[in-house]
Amino acid sequence: MGRSYMYLLLAIAFEIVATTFLKKSEGFTKLVPSIITAVGYAVAFYCLSLTLRQIPVGITYAIWSGVGIVCITIIGIIAFKQVPDWPAIIGIVLIIIGVMIINLFSKMGTH
Repeated sequence: MGRSYMYLLLAIAFEIVATTFLKKSEGFTKLVPSIITAVGYAVAFYCLSLTLRQIPVGITYAIWSGVGIVCITIIGIIAFKQVPDWPAIIGIVLIIIGVMIINLFSKMGTH
């Protein structure tokens, strides 16, 4: 199970890089950011597929998307000056709480 979570962390990391460079690619009009985006997503989905060997898809996707949303929001604030409003912040906090509940209390991820 530990290896699956390592693959999930790698999937999240590559998805975050890919999404950040997707913004920088300006609609795939800039070559280097576009290549980084494509490679990043390819590696992310490959790692995600390895994760799904052991961890159920619902749990995997909840963690992957939840952590990704939080990290991309932080990157958006720092790199792109995209400050979320209060409803967005509340929504992100609820996502964090949801991911924590899944990881702390769900028995679905263990088999």
